[in-house]
Amino acid sequence: MGRKTGRPAFPLLDPIPFTPLADLEAAVSELNSRKEAWVALGLDTKIRMLQQAQAGFERIGSRWVAESCRRKGTTVGSWEAAEEWMALGNIQRILRMTARSLTDLRRGRTPRIPGPVTVRGDGQVVAQVFPVDHWDRVLYSGCTGEVWMEPGVERARLADTQAVTYREGHPGKVALVLGAGNWGNLIVGDLVSKLFVEQQVAVLKLNPVNERLGPLLAEALEPFIRGGFLRLAYGGVEQVLHLAHHRGVDELHMTGSEAVYNAIVFGPGEEGRARRQRGERILTKRFTAELGSVSPVIVVPGPWQDQDLRYQAEHLASMLIANAGFNCLSPRVIVQHAQWNLRRRLLEALRDVLRRTPTRPAYYPNAARIQAEFVEAHPQAEQFGAGGEGHLPWTLIAELDPSRADDICFTTEPWCGLFSETAIEAASLPEFLEKAVALANDTLAGTLSCNLVVHPATLRDPSCAAALERAVANLRYGTVGVNRWPLWGYATGTTTWGAFPGHPPQDIQSGTGVVNNLLMFSRPQKSVIRGPFRILPRPPFFPSHLQHYALAERLAGFERSPSLSRLTGILWPALRG
Repeated sequence: MGRKTGRPAFPLLDPIPFTPLADLEAAVSELNSRKEAWVALGLDTKIRMLQQAQAGFERIGSRWVAESCRRKGTTVGSWEAAEEWMALGNIQRILRMTARSLTDLRRGRTPRIPGPVTVRGDGQVVAQVFPVDHWDRVLYSGCTGEVWMEPGVERARLADTQAVTYREGHPGKVALVLGAGNWGNLIVGDLVSKLFVEQQVAVLKLNPVNERLGPLLAEALEPFIRGGFLRLAYGGVEQVLHLAHHRGVDELHMTGSEAVYNAIVFGPGEEGRARRQRGERILTKRFTAELGSVSPVIVVPGPWQDQDLRYQAEHLASMLIANAGFNCLSPRVIVQHAQWNLRRRLLEALRDVLRRTPTRPAYYPNAARIQAEFVEAHPQAEQFGAGGEGHLPWTLIAELDPSRADDICFTTEPWCGLFSETAIEAASLPEFLEKAVALANDTLAGTLSCNLVVHPATLRDPSCAAALERAVANLRYGTVGVNRWPLWGYATGTTTWGAFPGHPPQDIQSGTGVVNNLLMFSRPQKSVIRGPFRILPRPPFFPSHLQHYALAERLAGFERSPSLSRLTGILWPALRG
């Protein structure tokens, strides 16, 4: 296969040749010939294929971690490499939760909702979908996950909104999946959602930044490829546009940037921008997408002790430094109460963590340019750690004016290890929360994920507890975390992941549609995850954890097949951390 023109203008490690257009034609043709067979395929066979994929990812695990480290400029065995084992553990969980739902369908019932289904005062139906089983209750003690349904869904009819693609008459479809460039587990999550929740066969076009994972994905997902239900493709703009507009491709899904989405839907350049302003689409197919966000962390004031400040500072820092900041759910704006007497002490504790945390290779293209744009707009930006040689310093821009709606920190997702802080004047805690929600909803770009941090003592005041629940209800975000990094909203598999619904194509923001959602709700609005203010033992993603790598590797094995012996094996490195 010959190398085509159009490679991205950044270096790649051993780039894979572009897929010729003739091969794409053959792939789409074959998928169309197999799409009805996929819908008709027995559930026993599909469950067996999921189990084979689990075995496949277990088999490639060490090679996956090594390749991910090579691509990101990190070292196997390091705390950075532990993240790659966590990604593999997430893949195993997604596959296992999918098999669980299919097993329920095979038994003639809709996927089981493991917790209570309740109705809020306004009539909105809420299903508790995490913890799923006793393993979750032990390993993630005190953590819960809920899916809030769209208004109009009735509790008595909730089951009617589940697994609708498994009912008679559902047509087969071919989907184009444009894979994420930052994490391999996102690619698998997107594929599983298309294959199993929506029952569509798929052609996966790998992101050039992530394409070296393609051969490993092909090995692990070989049963789907052998059956004619999945094809992989490589390339750039030419391949994307050829597939996107192909008459044999019915739908699209992507994890990526708003700019790429707009270029596909409206066309590139000035012409495309003019079409978008007119609402004139050149692609009218259903196109679901997850496109990032300026994600806020709302810090609720309370009677924090010194150990609370240190813990939450490391919690905030760990969210930023994960994957060198190349995460759609990284915290981007910390929102504090201006009158809180501990506000600046929390910032100083955060600075201390950043000073002590080694910088990481900024492997994603254009990261240095993006960081420079923010620093140019805010010369007071504080930078921690050495730059140079492919590294960027951790960057904090504090004391933003919350009334400056046009601030770059509010309007643009900084795709690098950078975040900011602002403080809101308020006479009371309920007023602060009301104003913080307004800032998050009306000023910050995107609606993907939001986090609130609140001390349990604060919630003992009924007025504060009520204000917090109003905030959770009023935040227009696809995932709202209370004392939990929204990462957990992706990791459970049973909560939904995606933007808050309602964005039109010409103002797509964080996207449209959801992935994961392995209980297969057709009308989810958002997910809410909750957890303890502090977790003991120390979470494995904290930079100070001493056993990151061993713990993450064992967690991946546990998610593959939970057992008492594997749980016991986790406890030792967890307690030593």
